[in-house]
Amino acid sequence: MFDAFTRVVSQADARGAYISADQIDALSAMVADSNKRLDAVNRITSNASAIVTNAARALFAEQPQLIAPGGNAYTSRRMAACLRDMEIILRYVTYSIFSGDASVLDDRCLNGLRETYLALGTPGASVAAGVAKMKEAAIAIANSKDGITPGDCSALMSEIAGYFDRAAAAVA
Repeated sequence: MFDAFTRVVSQADARGAYISADQIDALSAMVADSNKRLDAVNRITSNASAIVTNAARALFAEQPQLIAPGGNAYTSRRMAACLRDMEIILRYVTYSIFSGDASVLDDRCLNGLRETYLALGTPGASVAAGVAKMKEAAIAIANSKDGITPGDCSALMSEIAGYFDRAAAAVA
């Protein structure tokens, strides 16, 4: 897993080149927005349980067949596994937000996840819908103006949305 800085250095080193002015500008912008990034990660992390629980409730309200007898989240053991998986995806999204890089999400969470769900008979579309619900809640919490570093957060919110979209696409 590389953070944004290490990734830029690694790529430049592989090319045998200096870090470009565009790369320096992009990293400078990331540093300038670092307090917003940390605020977003802190808010999502502090509300992780509520994000996961509320997303699961909304998902099961829309898709009650998941918790009906024979459904993929029927029995407390399967429900716990579902909530655990949603929590893991959310946790790796926060790692990506923190580092400004999706490689940790891809490498440690998403690679092979679709195949695992297929092997278990877990409906990927339902998992993707749950991820979308977590995305909505996380962005609402992270983008709240209460007690957060002032400034335009649209680029960061777009980045956060992209990590959730990446996770949803990986399991769908």
